[in-house]
Amino acid sequence: MAINTRSDGGLPVMKIGSLEHRDAFCSHFARTYLDYDPETLPWPVLDEAALHRLRQVPFWEDVYYFERRAGAIVAAFTETVADPVLKEALALQGREETRHANLIRVMVEKYGLDAPERPIEDLGADIETSFKDFGFGECFDSFVGFGLFKIAWQSEFLPREIMQIFSMLMYEETRHIVFFINWMAYTEAHKGWLARTVSPLVTLRYYVRAVHNKISFARRGQQVDDGKSLAALQVSMFLDGFNFRRFLEDCYAENSRRMNVFDPELLRPSFLPQLTAVALKALRLWGRRAELETKPGPLPPLYGAQPAATQRPEG
Repeated sequence: MAINTRSDGGLPVMKIGSLEHRDAFCSHFARTYLDYDPETLPWPVLDEAALHRLRQVPFWEDVYYFERRAGAIVAAFTETVADPVLKEALALQGREETRHANLIRVMVEKYGLDAPERPIEDLGADIETSFKDFGFGECFDSFVGFGLFKIAWQSEFLPREIMQIFSMLMYEETRHIVFFINWMAYTEAHKGWLARTVSPLVTLRYYVRAVHNKISFARRGQQVDDGKSLAALQVSMFLDGFNFRRFLEDCYAENSRRMNVFDPELLRPSFLPQLTAVALKALRLWGRRAELETKPGPLPPLYGAQPAATQRPEG
């Protein structure tokens, strides 16, 4: 099954694909909205060392581009939607994606980062497919990003004030994912798929497309900017003593912790968590004689409501 129906592993009370389901995930999205202006956030004054670390991060140009493109995709797709409830929720997401781009722009200007504005590539003739590609890409990016953010937080790679602002963005990205997965299941149910889930084959196909798109973009970026584009290897700048198994554990644990603050009746992604749980079982069996040393540390803050239920471990 590609999507868990509840955080505690049970079945949903409401029927996926029903008007009740639509109203639930759209109203939840609106209720959890954060109201802020990027210009008036508490941006800290950075000393030379912190400013140097921030400027050394090589992918601000890509982040700025991706956020601007995300806003354009969601806005374009919103115009094609007739359902007024879905249209209103999608319009809100589009405004949030555009606000993320504005936040990055404010940071770039405030701290003198090297992130010129690039023209946005063609969004594609089939904007619904582009929106789905974007949504599954966000699911992939965020699952990996949860683990990276936890490591960066614990290593104090950047000042806490900056990380607090990014933590707010992580919360919003999690909201977007929960909304997208429920929208996807609602849409698939109306096309005749199983009523409780998105087809695993559909999910796999879009994740493969997401990875392929990221590889293609990274290759283009290496040609354009001498290889300074966003790539997994570049995160080594703050992954001291990086260990793949520990990284997977951080991704899995942070995903569970962040997803757990949302309404347990709503769907949430489980394809990557389930895949990671299987991989971790294999790695633990393979490396039983060489257990990792635990590195306790503070966890990034969570925005939103307190967990409605404790998530049952999948592994």
